[in-house]
Amino acid sequence: MKKAVILLMVLTIVSKVSGFLRDLTLAYFYGASEISDVFLLAISIPTIVFGVIAAGISTGYIPLYSRIENKLGERAGIEYTNNLINVLMMLTTVLVALALIFTEYLVKIFAIGFEGETLALAVMFTRFSIFGVYFTIIIRILSAYLNYKKVFAVPSLIGIPMNLVLIAAIAISSRTEWIYVLAMANVVALFIQFLIIVVAAYRYAFRFQAVFQPKDRHIKEMAALAFPVILGSSVSQINRLVDRSLASWISVGGISSLNYANTMNTAFLGIFVSSFVTVFYPDISRKAAKGDMEGLKYTMNQTIIGVLLLIIPVTAGALAFAEPIVRFLFGRGAFDETAVTLTTSAFFFYSIGLIGTGVNLILTRVFYALQDTKSPMINSAIGMGINVGLNFALAPLLGIGGLALATSISALITVILLTQGLRRKLGRLNLTKLVPSTLKIVMAAGVSTLIALMLYGAAESVLGMNISLVIALSVMVLLYFSAVYLLKIEGADIFIKGIMRRFKRKRN
Repeated sequence: MKKAVILLMVLTIVSKVSGFLRDLTLAYFYGASEISDVFLLAISIPTIVFGVIAAGISTGYIPLYSRIENKLGERAGIEYTNNLINVLMMLTTVLVALALIFTEYLVKIFAIGFEGETLALAVMFTRFSIFGVYFTIIIRILSAYLNYKKVFAVPSLIGIPMNLVLIAAIAISSRTEWIYVLAMANVVALFIQFLIIVVAAYRYAFRFQAVFQPKDRHIKEMAALAFPVILGSSVSQINRLVDRSLASWISVGGISSLNYANTMNTAFLGIFVSSFVTVFYPDISRKAAKGDMEGLKYTMNQTIIGVLLLIIPVTAGALAFAEPIVRFLFGRGAFDETAVTLTTSAFFFYSIGLIGTGVNLILTRVFYALQDTKSPMINSAIGMGINVGLNFALAPLLGIGGLALATSISALITVILLTQGLRRKLGRLNLTKLVPSTLKIVMAAGVSTLIALMLYGAAESVLGMNISLVIALSVMVLLYFSAVYLLKIEGADIFIKGIMRRFKRKRN
C-alpha cells in the first residue's frame, strides 16, 4: 500500500507537471486576456454541467461494484459497468441537445461580464467543447474500474497526452491566429484519453457489451448512491460558477487569474492528497463492506496524517513565497504586471484553504465508503451558502483575492461539519492521537519556512529572484524533511523509507 502511494504520487507529479506546462503556455501566449478567459470558460462549462454526473457515478461505482463482484462474480460486475455506461450515454445525449440549444444562456450564467464579440466567441467555443462529455463519462467510469483492480498508473497518466494536445493547440492558434483550433482541441484531447483508458481496461477483463437495462436494480442502487453525490458536487460547481462569473465582472482576465492560481493549488492537492485518497479509498470501502469500523478509522487517520505531513509545509511555502512563485512560473510573454498582481492575490488566499480542502476530500470519501452520500451533500450545501455569501462580502474589499479567500474559509468550515457528522456515525474517531504528530509537523514547517525566507531575502539582491527562490525552496524542503526525521513524526516512514529504498536501488 505504501509503495502504491509513492508510485502514484510520482505519476501524479508527472501528470500535474504537464498540466502546469499547459497553463504556462496559455499564460505565455495569451496572458490573462479575453481569449484566455473564453478558452477556460468553454472547457469548464461541460465540466461543471456534466462533470458532476460523472463525479457522482464514479464515486458511487467502487462500493457498488465491490459488492456485486463479491456476491455475483466479475462477469456480473462487468455487465453492470456496461449497463451503467450505456444508460449514461442516453442521458448525456439529452443533456447535450439541451446545452446546444441554450448555449448562450449557459455562457451568460457562467460569465456575467461577457458581452459582444467575447460572448459570441465563448458561445462558439462552448458548442465545440460540449461534445467531449461523451468521452468524459466513459473515462471516469473505467478509471474507477481500474482503480478497483488496483491499477493506478494509467488513470493517473492520461492527463499527459491531453495536456500535450492542448499545449500544441495553444501555440498553433497563437502563431496562426486561427483561434478555432483552441475550440476543437479539448474534444480531440478527451478522445485520446478515451482510447488509452479503454485499451487499459481491456487488459483487465473489461469488454464493451450491448446492455441497456435502465430499470435494473443495480442502476437504481447507483442512482440512489450517486444522486446525493451529484447534488453535493453540483453545490461545489455552483461555487466555481459564482467565482468565475464574479471574476469576469471584476476584471478582464479575472477568470484566467483565478484559474492559474487554482491550477497551482489543485496541483498540490492532486499530488499530495489525491494520491492517498485514490490508493486508500478502495481499502476503506472494503473495510466498510466487512463492518470493520476500527480498521476503517485507523486507515482514515493514517491517510490524514500522511496528507498533513506534506500539505502543511506546502501551505507554508505557498503563503510565504506567493508572488515569487507566480513570477517564476508565469512572469513572461503576455503575462503582464496586472496578471501577476491578480494571480498572486488569488494564489495567496486559495493557499489558506489547502489543508481544509485536502482533509475534506478524505472525510467525504469515508462517508461514501459507508454508502452515506447524503451527509456530504448537506455539508456541501452549507459550505456553498457560506462561500457565496462571503464572495459578495469579500470581493468588494479584496477583488479576485476575496473570491479565493471565501473558498478557503468555506472549506475549513466544511471540514468541521464533516468531522462532527462522522463522529455521530462512528463514535470516537481517535483524532486526538493525531495532535502530537500535527504539532510536530507545524513546528518543522514553520521553522524551515522562516529560515528559507531569511535566505531568500539575503540572496535576492545578489543572485536575482528566480535563483534565490529555487535555492530557498530547496533548503526549505531539505530542512523540513530533516526535522521530520529527527522528530520521528508518525507516518513519515511512508516517504523517507520509500525514497531511501529507491535511492539504494539506483546506486545498485
